[in-house]
Amino acid sequence: MFTGLVGATGTVAGVRRGPDGALLSVASVLAAELSDGDSVAVNGVCLTAVDPEPDRFSADVMAETLRRSSLGPLAEGALVNLELPLRASDRLGGHIVQGHVDGLGLVEAVEQEGFARVVRVGCGPEVLRYVVGKGSIAVDGVSLTVAAVDDEGFAVSLIPETLERTTLGVARPGTAVNLEVDVIAKYVEKLAATAALRA
Repeated sequence: MFTGLVGATGTVAGVRRGPDGALLSVASVLAAELSDGDSVAVNGVCLTAVDPEPDRFSADVMAETLRRSSLGPLAEGALVNLELPLRASDRLGGHIVQGHVDGLGLVEAVEQEGFARVVRVGCGPEVLRYVVGKGSIAVDGVSLTVAAVDDEGFAVSLIPETLERTTLGVARPGTAVNLEVDVIAKYVEKLAATAALRA
């Protein structure tokens, strides 16, 4: 489990693609904290570290993940957000993030508003059904508060700290981003549907 608080960014050091998936190599200072088999979120996608070294780690990315996330088109030199899993003793500073991508979004607009930057993300109804104003959403693994939502997308407002510490600082119109909705909303939907059937 993650919280959506990015620990560091990393740089894609290599991508070896095959018919069954890809081996992704990422260079980052966080690699020093990883052991073989540890979980690590890469742009909000939970992956398993293999062959970690002090300055880099690798992860197998299956074909399904490549299809459903923005990891598919990653190339050498790309920046990625990284987060290590939550420890039981850690503060839950963001929200519950599983590292399971619910869908892809597309950055449609970026506007400066005072010291903040408002980013508009377009996405499909399969994601938007769970998005509410002032609710939580993970965008490329970053825990954010929804500033506005309509039938075609939503907006988030990014503070300077988020812009500096994550890849969202360089997001531009046309950038594809991984989206994970608040898992609690999905549980509530299922419980409500079950209750309605029993009524």
